[in-house]
Amino acid sequence: MPYVPPESEPSSGAQPAAVPNLEVQPRPSNVATDYPEFRLLMGAHACATMCTRILFFWAPFAIAKEYPNEPLYLGLLGLVQAIPALSLAIIGGYVADKFDRRNLLRSTLTLQLLSACGMAGASYLTGSSMLIAIFFCMFCLGVARGFAEPTMPSLEAQIVPRLAAVSAATWTTIVWHACAVFAPLLAGALVQYVGNLSAFLCSIVFAAGALVFISKVGTKPLPSRSAPPSSKSANNESVLESISAGWRYVLKRQILWSSMALDLFAVLFGGAIAMLPLYAEHILHIGPVGLGALSAAPMLGALTCAMLCIRFPPRAYAGKILLSSIFGFGICMIVFALSKSFYLSCAALFLSGVLDGVSVVIRKSILRLYSPDHMRGRIAAVNSVFIGASNELGELESGVAAHLLGLVPSVWLGGLTTLVIVVSVAIFGKEVREFDMRRIHNDDEPHS
Repeated sequence: MPYVPPESEPSSGAQPAAVPNLEVQPRPSNVATDYPEFRLLMGAHACATMCTRILFFWAPFAIAKEYPNEPLYLGLLGLVQAIPALSLAIIGGYVADKFDRRNLLRSTLTLQLLSACGMAGASYLTGSSMLIAIFFCMFCLGVARGFAEPTMPSLEAQIVPRLAAVSAATWTTIVWHACAVFAPLLAGALVQYVGNLSAFLCSIVFAAGALVFISKVGTKPLPSRSAPPSSKSANNESVLESISAGWRYVLKRQILWSSMALDLFAVLFGGAIAMLPLYAEHILHIGPVGLGALSAAPMLGALTCAMLCIRFPPRAYAGKILLSSIFGFGICMIVFALSKSFYLSCAALFLSGVLDGVSVVIRKSILRLYSPDHMRGRIAAVNSVFIGASNELGELESGVAAHLLGLVPSVWLGGLTTLVIVVSVAIFGKEVREFDMRRIHNDDEPHS
């Protein structure tokens, strides 16, 4: 740096030299919570999750009470959510890449609020009328999800830089699972000791809170519509071409589609959450509070895992950790299926949540690291189709399997199927198996 004379020693007749601007711009933080708008986004995420998880607790509980010997209705509950969530997700991804993402989230949260009000009215009905009302409200929640799931991660990417991608994925997982732990415990206690209406009032308050939080996030510029020079200009693409571009991008990159497919088939066959009301009623003989504890156990495990991932992020050997965690998840489902002890069942579900939490953090990091900005919404939409298929269609599969095979055999056979799927991916999915986040530089686009 050139020498600048002090003011007490000016050179003769010359103006003091201007001091150059040496202010150094601070480097972006790699901790997502350092960004105020990310904290607002997580507030909206937390409130929205509390609302939906309370509703997701009450709906199967009410159906299991009204129809105690028909698991198929619990499976149909998943199908009713899956139809709009999966069919609209692709359109939702296209819309998230073309329009204001904050306003899109406000619209979906408004629909969520209306669904909570409708579910409150359904609690006063009985028989087929109650069933139809619940299915309709769950359908509306599926519509909201179809647009919200590709929009939320796309808006998050406009708030925090790539440097904080793993931190953002971990904190998103922590918030979701913390709410998923607390919501069923709260809902079970309110239903058992106060009444159905109190649970719905809570869900309505949380939905309104989510709207307040998201409204405080600043307006973001419309997503960049840049496209590679060799491709057709994004402005000249038809809607169908634009939507299919997300699928083509995912299918060209094994790390994306294989990690999504792994989650799809493992949870599709290995999940047992939809059958918890029947396990509580017929196998473990517990009430709403016990059912709330069962529902909270896997979420508590995933929350514990996510908090550990903040301190010890799974960067090294991430692919092998992903495969091992899902294999362990399948074993936990087999243990849960065969257990007749409430405490052993809770322990198996808790450990399954820990292992699932590891896979969620790694898969979200893969999605964020391998998605270009101008296609984030569409790629997130593809991911939400895989997730929705694994969760909601998994509930349908659980209901149909329990109806045909019996409750316990359907669950342990599903866990066994998960083990076979993981072994197959470990053998043939080289990119997933060798994925290691230590090789990815914060400033570089990952190699596909």
